[in-house]
Amino acid sequence: MTSADRVSPVVTARDLAPALAHRAAEYDETGAFPQEDFDALRAAGLLGLMVPPRLGGCGARFTDYADVASALATGSGATALIFNMHASVTGSLAHTPDEVARSMGAPPSYFAARDRILADAAAGALYAVAMSERGAGSRLSRLTTRYERTDGGFHLTGSKAFVSGAGHADAYLVAARAAETGVESEPIVSYFLVPACAGVTVEPTWNSLGMRATGSHDLHLDVTVPADALLGGVEGLTLLLAQVMPHWLVASYAAVYVGVAQSAIDAASAHLAERGLQHLPAARARIGRADAAVASARLTVTEAARRVDADPGAEETRRWAWRAKLLAGDTAAQVATSMLEAAGTSATRRGHALERLFRDARCGALQPPTSDVCADWLGVAALGGDPDRDTAVPRW
Repeated sequence: MTSADRVSPVVTARDLAPALAHRAAEYDETGAFPQEDFDALRAAGLLGLMVPPRLGGCGARFTDYADVASALATGSGATALIFNMHASVTGSLAHTPDEVARSMGAPPSYFAARDRILADAAAGALYAVAMSERGAGSRLSRLTTRYERTDGGFHLTGSKAFVSGAGHADAYLVAARAAETGVESEPIVSYFLVPACAGVTVEPTWNSLGMRATGSHDLHLDVTVPADALLGGVEGLTLLLAQVMPHWLVASYAAVYVGVAQSAIDAASAHLAERGLQHLPAARARIGRADAAVASARLTVTEAARRVDADPGAEETRRWAWRAKLLAGDTAAQVATSMLEAAGTSATRRGHALERLFRDARCGALQPPTSDVCADWLGVAALGGDPDRDTAVPRW
């Protein structure tokens, strides 16, 4: 099969979306991990979306990721959100140029470890992100999870919260601070890819308003990992990467919630047609406003993704990434609310697609960075300040 014969990942995601939507209600009701969805994504090769072709993947750009995530989210926001976490691991590894990694001090062993991780993803491995903690959120500067050097590796101890796909991932991207730094001192924060193994324990805690099928349980760590588990091969890169490459920490969520918002419009339109209410001017007006709002958010996400591909470290790219997260999260919540009101009380019953989408959409503005944090960051930037430093509370 030639490259011209291959179906694009975006088309594949769109083809998978109806089956994801068919299963979404049951996974939401039970709060179970969407195993069938990920069996389908794995079989379709989408777990290797961001992996270079030389390692068996699709070699996607950030714009491709945004289109795929949005398409998957029209079927199931929870499945797309777990996929987002996986793609953020593989994408950040695949898209960091070799010369940039070397300039940050990456040793030769890093490149072999990186290629192994990416090849495993193309072969079907699933990765999750374990960054947030209870009481600290995603603020890297306030993490309590610790690591210390051992003979030939590192020992990690601590607990993480909101780990989407917990118990089903093959490895977890863990943010931890060096044990010798205190809570009030300048942190040395590093990333580790920790395999699912003894010493990594999942505590079932996830029983949420929305995105119930993400299985975002707590993760407890008391585990020793080899030296090549340190991503980049260098300690202390985490805060730097959070500031200069925010698209995987900020804008990647945006594509998911644009898809959720579009799904709410589609569900409302189907409900109105089924009830013979599509001729009501008020209902049509709500659909029209929602259509315009989602189109605007989608264009913002597309522009942010385009700039990430063209110049990921540019200041203006960073602003577009934060704009995308703010608009997508707020738009999803506003559109889903309006669509539920257009459909009426019958759509609030458990089991109705709009009821689930309303709950899922409400989570977008709350996921880090929250809409308030995004708006504050953008406000400082618009006023000519430094949004990463001109703040009483560190954003990361």
